[in-house]
Amino acid sequence: MNCIIIDDEAAARAIVRQLCSKVPELDVIEEFDNAIDAIKFLNQQAIDIVFLDIHMPGFSGVDFVQTLKDPPRIVLTTSDTNFAIEAYQYEAIVDYLVKPITSERFEISMQKIQNALAKRPKAATAEGTSDLGEDLYINIDRRLIKLKFKEILVIEAKGDYIDIKTEKESYRVHTTLKKIKEKLPERTFLQIHRSYIINFTKIIDIEDNSVLIEKSVIPISRSNRPELMRRLNLL
Repeated sequence: MNCIIIDDEAAARAIVRQLCSKVPELDVIEEFDNAIDAIKFLNQQAIDIVFLDIHMPGFSGVDFVQTLKDPPRIVLTTSDTNFAIEAYQYEAIVDYLVKPITSERFEISMQKIQNALAKRPKAATAEGTSDLGEDLYINIDRRLIKLKFKEILVIEAKGDYIDIKTEKESYRVHTTLKKIKEKLPERTFLQIHRSYIINFTKIIDIEDNSVLIEKSVIPISRSNRPELMRRLNLL
């Protein structure tokens, strides 16, 4: 079982890591002192378990749980005993460990985790990529900003970054076109060039090898043009 530890206190992370080291089947992959960096990591790698502190500056453990669309199993680690009842409103949370955490209590938690993982449904198939919800979160200066899919017009690759243009403004995000493409609903978005993904419901006009979206003229590559034409509802 792979796990990560999220806690803004180094000493608290060290204690959880030590407890994990006593469980042969548990492998600590990474540690984070803030939730936003952990979310970025989870967008790239699947994890079985997250040991999560509740109270962290800027972006709390609760914010973390609410942000993830398909969270792994979560064990809360906290000194706050007042959140226990509310915590179990979240399906992903399987246990609530109050600091200081004892070895005996940690063993009980591991049993709960194993039971929860045994009941975990199978991963969604590729056909399920059309059901991704209605929005996307992007990381801008350690803030998570929610964008609605229907408001995104064009996404352009710019080296190690992408520019996301919406109906109201543009955002620059440190990621690749390939990675964000995996997060977008295929029924609405289409890559029409090696540097561009468009919301094809926003197309105003198509002429020769370009499309017009708002005031932006976007090139269409020869290899991507057949798929674009296939999706259009031509008269």
